[in-house]
Amino acid sequence: MAGTSYADQLEITYCLREKTIRAMIDLLRIPPGSRGLDVGCGVGQPVMQLAQAVGPEGLVMGVDAGADILTRASGMATCGGPAEHIYFARADFRRLPFKSNSFDWAWSVDGVGYAPVDPLPLVTEMTRVIRPGGILALAAWTSQQLLPGYPGLEARLNATSAGIAPFRESMPPERHFLRCGYLLERAGLRDIEVTTVPGDIRAPLDKAAQAALVSLFKMHWGAAETEVSKQDWSRYMRLSQPDSPKFILNRSDYYAFFTYTVFYGKIA
Repeated sequence: MAGTSYADQLEITYCLREKTIRAMIDLLRIPPGSRGLDVGCGVGQPVMQLAQAVGPEGLVMGVDAGADILTRASGMATCGGPAEHIYFARADFRRLPFKSNSFDWAWSVDGVGYAPVDPLPLVTEMTRVIRPGGILALAAWTSQQLLPGYPGLEARLNATSAGIAPFRESMPPERHFLRCGYLLERAGLRDIEVTTVPGDIRAPLDKAAQAALVSLFKMHWGAAETEVSKQDWSRYMRLSQPDSPKFILNRSDYYAFFTYTVFYGKIA
């Protein structure tokens, strides 16, 4: 999987996250026929699930900063989704190209509130384009147990800079995603709720699930080599590489889980 791009990784790993994303969308009770915005839409899979929630009378707009990612998202929507009410646009999240009160709801998954930048201006801009009483939701990956039987090794990998990314030790605690309740309060939202949704992974794994997990290992810990011992890195490589006789995903008893957390509230 050498040379895999970030867009490729988003696409490959989505099969693991699809049910969890659906569960978070269901929590929001998005009204059929509503107009919504996905900020940081990536290659577009959540947009298609959001489009199913609003139905044929609704509209979903996905925005991202990367032109190549948006090209892939547009192609995916055309091939596999209700493309007639899905749109994409390239945008700076700090200056969204929409009038105030343009949408009934907005959401961002693994984007606003999760990226290593000051999230308040981004959230404030999202609230500007949502009508009063509309919904704003921020969701992100918050934990995982992917190496069953090796809790010490996984804990040491998770403690590296790669493991805690995109958060960094130099960042103030208020920037951590699990502080998003405070962030939404500062942005003036009311009726704020938070829910953590688990995702389960268990053997037998098909080829798509194995490829997704290998990509996930790389995303989480691929840059951790310099921060763990040689012994730990060697053990991790034996467990995570498909050509290894110790490849953990070949185990018939493999089980793992991850969590997503979603913070959501209403525009005052």
